[in-house]
Amino acid sequence: MNNLTTYILDALQAPHSAVLIQDWIAEARTSNPDLAKSATADATEVVAAFGASLQAGADAGSFRDPRWLPLQQVLSALSRSRAAQGQTAGDTSVFVLALKKPLLDGLQTWAAGGDSAQLMAAFWGLTKLVDSMAQFTATTFQHAREEIINRQQEELLELSTPVVKLWDGVLAVPMIGTLDSNRTQIVMETLLQKIVETGSELAIIDITGVPTVDTLVAQHLLKTVTAIRLMGADCIISGIRPQIAQTIVHLGIDLQGITTKASLADALSLALQRTGWRVTRQA
Repeated sequence: MNNLTTYILDALQAPHSAVLIQDWIAEARTSNPDLAKSATADATEVVAAFGASLQAGADAGSFRDPRWLPLQQVLSALSRSRAAQGQTAGDTSVFVLALKKPLLDGLQTWAAGGDSAQLMAAFWGLTKLVDSMAQFTATTFQHAREEIINRQQEELLELSTPVVKLWDGVLAVPMIGTLDSNRTQIVMETLLQKIVETGSELAIIDITGVPTVDTLVAQHLLKTVTAIRLMGADCIISGIRPQIAQTIVHLGIDLQGITTKASLADALSLALQRTGWRVTRQA
């Protein structure tokens, strides 16, 4: 065990650990006065995992050493927790970097009177180690934010493409916004599942809220219609406005065999006829 490891272990253990955590929080607050109330608990967990990793023989010169796993797990949990709270990667990294000053201050006192070359090497090694911890935290934070954003996008896609039961045996999917491969896949999976659950015979895809229809959008619609038919149901596409009809003709898109209507009301009326219903006005 080298001098740097010996010093860090000494600093991370009681009674020195309490002073280290206090100084760490104080230093962090100078950079971020709005530091979360959970900072002390976070710092305590990091210090404990830091010591456990070193006790397991982790190499202070390389944060890639697998024996740093206990500390990496705590830093990962810290990053994900703060990402979920809406904090920034910068704030999280600054919090970890604030540990550097109290450790370096203590190292200077601990190694006072020693060889200057060894002291400089220890300072450099400690600086690199804390920097590696902060970099690991920032990277994990970024991954956590990306996971949150992807999950939110999927949830928004599901919310923006609801499958509505209009009548017995008749489902409708009101499409709003641009259609792409991911969204079409979600629509297809949701709609097919709903057809199975309800035993519906007919599905209406309403594209009134789709701003433009190009070749790619038309291909997505055709795939969805094909999948519906393979399930033993039929499909009507509604919301074919004049400009969309002209675009489809100009692009040479073949919608033969697919029933289209100008409005959702017209599509529902046709769907009721096909499913054997007749709606009459009371006298």
